[in-house]
Amino acid sequence: MSKYKIPSLTTDIFIFDDDFNFILIKRRNDPYKDCWALPGGFVEYGESVETAAMREAKEETSIDVELIDLVNVYSKPDRDPRGHTVTVAYTAKGDFNLKRADSDAKEIGIFSHDEIDEIDIAFDHKQIINDCLKKARK
Repeated sequence: MSKYKIPSLTTDIFIFDDDFNFILIKRRNDPYKDCWALPGGFVEYGESVETAAMREAKEETSIDVELIDLVNVYSKPDRDPRGHTVTVAYTAKGDFNLKRADSDAKEIGIFSHDEIDEIDIAFDHKQIINDCLKKARK
């Protein structure tokens, strides 16, 4: 047993189309119940972050994704009210026509950048979305 506290590791996935519309899920559970968030979740022990990203996308949206790019690592200790959580964010492509909310997602929405300020977004996902859009447009 380690004497050090260790942050939890998560991944978030920005699934976008050719017009830079993107998928958000409405959270079924606290924290941020009923707020919109990027698909994502906790990395399981023995799992790579990339595999976790693809698994979480599939679990929450029913979409098989292809990871395009690593966007950034977000590690502010207070970014998640459950405790210190570090997330690794990726951009990804997938077939929007196959989407279906599942797992801890109660709904799926497709949004454009213009709509970000009109919706309640969980965690620090607004910053992550903006960073992903910059990266995806390059």
